[in-house]
Amino acid sequence: MYNQQDIVDVCLRQDTFFTPSGKMAAIFRGKGGVCAGMADGMSAIFTGFIYGFTCLKALGGAFGVGMVTQYVAAATKMTTNVSELIRVYTELKTNALFLEETYKFLDIPNEMYQGSLTTEKRSDRKYQVEFKDVSFRYPGSENWSLRHVNIKFKVGERLAIVGENGSGKTTFIKLLCRLYDPQEGQILLNGIDIRKYNYRDYMDIFSVVFQDFQLISQSLGANVAGKQEYDREKVKGALTDAGFVERLKTMKDGLDTILYREFAKDGVMVSGGEAQKIAIARALYKDAPFIILDEPTAALDPIAEAEIYSKFNDIAGDKTAIYISHRLSSCKFCDEIVVFHEGQIIQQGSHEKLLNEENGKYSKLWNAQAQYYKEEK
Repeated sequence: MYNQQDIVDVCLRQDTFFTPSGKMAAIFRGKGGVCAGMADGMSAIFTGFIYGFTCLKALGGAFGVGMVTQYVAAATKMTTNVSELIRVYTELKTNALFLEETYKFLDIPNEMYQGSLTTEKRSDRKYQVEFKDVSFRYPGSENWSLRHVNIKFKVGERLAIVGENGSGKTTFIKLLCRLYDPQEGQILLNGIDIRKYNYRDYMDIFSVVFQDFQLISQSLGANVAGKQEYDREKVKGALTDAGFVERLKTMKDGLDTILYREFAKDGVMVSGGEAQKIAIARALYKDAPFIILDEPTAALDPIAEAEIYSKFNDIAGDKTAIYISHRLSSCKFCDEIVVFHEGQIIQQGSHEKLLNEENGKYSKLWNAQAQYYKEEK
């Protein structure tokens, strides 16, 4: 929704939508309000008429006193149903207004789709990404989340991004995936500004596992592949590489096992760690040139984490792999480590190089974590 806040605000701002001069109030001033008022008035008049009519008839001997209760109950039931019908009509009018505003929003042209160049389908995966003096701040914020970031990815590199909370790590990934565009600087793919590429083509070169990934109440295979029709052997291979194979063996329906119970009473519930493995398998199944993992093992136990990292170098193959992690032990197998602090890159190099910089941020973070694993003497 970046760059579209102003349009959303116009649709939902109180002074144009919910106040007496807004569209919501217009419903109750118009047919909806008239109908609701007429329904209440007619209900009261009709109920009073029935009471008076039946009482007069009973006094005149047309029927017994006991029938008065039956007539009144029937009349009350009818007026209640009529009032409910009018209430539903008014509610439909209200919901139609919300739908109208929703469709207006959905029809807004997406600025991300302005590019027309296609990304070259390279069998050698020789894609190069470069950040050139990139700065970015979120809409409505006065503080820069990233400031003057310069970095170039090497083909097939294993890159780790570390830093304290709020240092700009996830924002960096969001810009790389073009969920946002920077206010300053450029992000280049093979020397061309990524805004010039077709958005969907550009997204095809990334496999990403974000911290807030979602699985849906569909089959396990569909969750991994992202579609109903898929290569079953490839899905099994991805789940195996992600360390989910033992859990898969316990599922009687295998890849056809429905996850969660929103739409199936016999759906299988998976733990946070298992869900994270499925999300990693999804990224592996896509087989894109860039694989990005944002805290990929946060919900995994240390043994499962060590298992994934021990073989991930082979799994990634010739892909460019980018990791965001607070567990610095995962950085040891990376070719390059980038340290963010307050939106800027303050250190860059191998694990050994950065660890030798004793006064550097990386060394301090490493030693802060390492002290909990050292035996007390």
